[in-house]
Amino acid sequence: MEWKTDWGLRGRMGFTMFLLFALYVVFIGVLIEVFNVGIIFTLAMFGLFSLAQYFFSDKLALRSMGAREVSAEEYPDLHRRVERLSQQADLPKPAVAVADTQVPNAFATGRNKKNATVAVTTGLLRSLDDDELDGVLAHELAHVKNRDVMVMTIASFLSTIAFFIVRWGWLFSGDNRQGAPVIVAILVSILVWIISFLLIRALSRYREYSADRGAALITGKPGALASALMTIDGRMDRVPKEDLREEAEMNAFFIIPVKAGFVGKLASTHPSTENRIERLRDLEREMETA
Repeated sequence: MEWKTDWGLRGRMGFTMFLLFALYVVFIGVLIEVFNVGIIFTLAMFGLFSLAQYFFSDKLALRSMGAREVSAEEYPDLHRRVERLSQQADLPKPAVAVADTQVPNAFATGRNKKNATVAVTTGLLRSLDDDELDGVLAHELAHVKNRDVMVMTIASFLSTIAFFIVRWGWLFSGDNRQGAPVIVAILVSILVWIISFLLIRALSRYREYSADRGAALITGKPGALASALMTIDGRMDRVPKEDLREEAEMNAFFIIPVKAGFVGKLASTHPSTENRIERLRDLEREMETA
């Protein structure tokens, strides 16, 4: 099957991005009004923060996961797989990283196709057979091909700013001169963070479906990825809770989100494993009859 654009999925993602853009325009406008600063200064500051996040988010993601780049001498089989699948996906070979943790998972990071990294955990390498591992690696390469890491980083930027205003703004609210404006900014930031939190997670779920389809097209084996998802999902329940808490902040990047307590469907970064498997099975039948 050819790598075709899923216009229904793109439409939903586009609408979600439009809502995020509109929300952030309002947010910037409120901050300019509350703090009485010029729009050029505000946009310049946001621009600098955006550039920093754009260029360094990959390194921060790897560091937060405790992952390190590994050479072909250290993990020859893993490197061969990534190189072969990258050729099939018509991508430059990304860097390869491994995190020494029993949490069975994988993620991709990097600002573009030429500066990407695919990371896996040692728990994942021990859990999957060859075809399943190829399916997971292809899923991460599909994220790279679709530029999902860049899109999610940009989408989450002002949400991060809102979070920091909420977290640290109270330190300045006691100043009589700044108290009222800061409290207004905090309240607006709380609202922006909640709405963007839900929108970004909806966007993440849409992109997971797209990456699943991309992985199936790269490998030609949708069933292998479906089997990998079942294996990973089953083993996540047996991972110690301490590890789950440590990895919870990386949910949007993982192939399967960690299960740190009860999380509602609206707050999930991923569709349910059952829905993803059902779609992959449908795609498998479609490919068999093509």
